[in-house]
Amino acid sequence: MAVYEQTYKPYSGKLTPEWSRFLIIPRHAFRAVFNSKLFTAFYVICFLPLLVEAILIYLHHNFTALTIFQTNARQLIPIDGSFFETFVIIQGCIGFFVALLVGPPLVSRDLRNNALPLYLCRPFSRTEYVMGKMSVLLILLSWITWIPQLLMFLFQSYLEGFAWFRSNLWIANGILIASLVWILLLALLSQTVSALLKWRIVASGAMLGLVFIPSVFAGIVNFIFQTRYANVISLFALMGNVTAGLFGTFDRVAGRVQITDFNDNVIREIVLIEPPLWLCWAALFVFSAVCLAILHWKVKAYEVVR
Repeated sequence: MAVYEQTYKPYSGKLTPEWSRFLIIPRHAFRAVFNSKLFTAFYVICFLPLLVEAILIYLHHNFTALTIFQTNARQLIPIDGSFFETFVIIQGCIGFFVALLVGPPLVSRDLRNNALPLYLCRPFSRTEYVMGKMSVLLILLSWITWIPQLLMFLFQSYLEGFAWFRSNLWIANGILIASLVWILLLALLSQTVSALLKWRIVASGAMLGLVFIPSVFAGIVNFIFQTRYANVISLFALMGNVTAGLFGTFDRVAGRVQITDFNDNVIREIVLIEPPLWLCWAALFVFSAVCLAILHWKVKAYEVVR
């Protein structure tokens, strides 16, 4: 539009509140994500363990079904903290593969096409950009982790009664904290890898390597030195310990190894000790801080190339 005509007018419509501007990113990202029928089918499959969990809870209180299957309620899996912990871990593992499929291209696509200036030239800060990209994964993973698990907890509370709900409220606390910590770590890891590597396949491979290679290395070190302290570099082991701590099943004694002579006489017994919970939490905090530092370094409106 030519300036001399002076026929342009400022925008007079309703402005989006500043606190919710970052939500424009997931709104358009979901459109692209669910355009893939393969991913949509996989995301639906992610809910199958929840269906199994709901059936197990229901069978505990349906005496007709128990009579048909000739099953005693005591023979079924007890509905307690360990029960919910198991399904939190299962859904967390499934969430990792969702993050592996969705996370890597979120930032790398913008960096590869030099799209960051288009975001940041608007009233849109770097923090809001990172929050918007992370919220894509946070929302997707929330719907298969802590939200349905809390619904299962309320379902069990409804069938068992308010007394069970009041005495087991700590289970809901464990579900919420363990799931939120895990999906935050996955979102940070995927966005960091995506910001460092501009190609989706390379970023996905790097994300797999950053999770599984330290876990394998920690397993080798633990086996050689008969310890469990190498688990501080394994993301899965750290989350396993933290989750067990939240559900009250954490035991620092991971096992015992007996060293015998040729006559099978026990010479020495080695106790395998897991790292303390405070060290596990500290390791996760350091991991998150490193990811945030890399994102702060890479997410810029421009880049100087020499």
